[in-house]
Amino acid sequence: MTAQKLLSNVGFYALVVVIVVFSIFPFYYAIVTSFSTGTELFKVNYLPKSLDWGNYITVFSGRNFFRSILNSVFIATTTVCFALFLAVTASYALARVRFRGRGLLLMTILAVSMFPQIAVLAGLFELIRFLGIFNTPWAMILSYTIFTLPFTVWVLTTFMRDLPVEIEEAAIVDGATPWIIITQVFLPLLWPALVTTGLLAFIGAWNEFLFALTFTSSETTRTTPVAIGLLSGASQQEIPWGPIMAASVIVTVPLVILVLIFQRKIVAGLTAGGVKG
Repeated sequence: MTAQKLLSNVGFYALVVVIVVFSIFPFYYAIVTSFSTGTELFKVNYLPKSLDWGNYITVFSGRNFFRSILNSVFIATTTVCFALFLAVTASYALARVRFRGRGLLLMTILAVSMFPQIAVLAGLFELIRFLGIFNTPWAMILSYTIFTLPFTVWVLTTFMRDLPVEIEEAAIVDGATPWIIITQVFLPLLWPALVTTGLLAFIGAWNEFLFALTFTSSETTRTTPVAIGLLSGASQQEIPWGPIMAASVIVTVPLVILVLIFQRKIVAGLTAGGVKG
């Protein structure tokens, strides 16, 4: 091995280490801080001096934190189901059905994601009040689905467009209807893309704060980001950093577990563009 190649390998692995540390350290320090109480919260400790579970007990002893977790699970799961159902059917039409203005329609769908949340907050608030779903989980589900659809439709359309046409033609010859083609022919092939887009949609709905704060007014309908953001200390001047870090770790662990479980499907969905012969 030449000195130049050795130096290149050392530089590459050093860069990987820096990226990993930069990405993982905030979560690691949140874990360390979640076991700290009192004045220890304001000291820089890179290793926990003791495993004090008091902050976790404080979080779960709150009135509605567990209810907030259930709300987030229901809202995120329902959003993913609606978004994937609409995205699969829409992507089939955009990728396989030829009609005038197809490209313009796809660009219009993608343009929805270009608007920041604050720009559409007032209009979406009026729509939710008109529909009578304010302060209900369906208010978040509607808003999250609107902002999730452009990404899921775009990814699935690109993925479905690369699938061999011969597969669809063979199914049509056998008498398959468009619904059978979507559910029994394309859906198994779209599994990696569905996992990728579904997981990203779930993470987005799980972590969203602005809509959840605006469209809820009671503790029983809040999601975990809002519940964490509204944690209060013994006085108005006190910020409960310990319980906040403990709650943040609690709501982050499920996402880490999901990513670890589906990591192979995620990589396949991000790298594969169709069926390779």
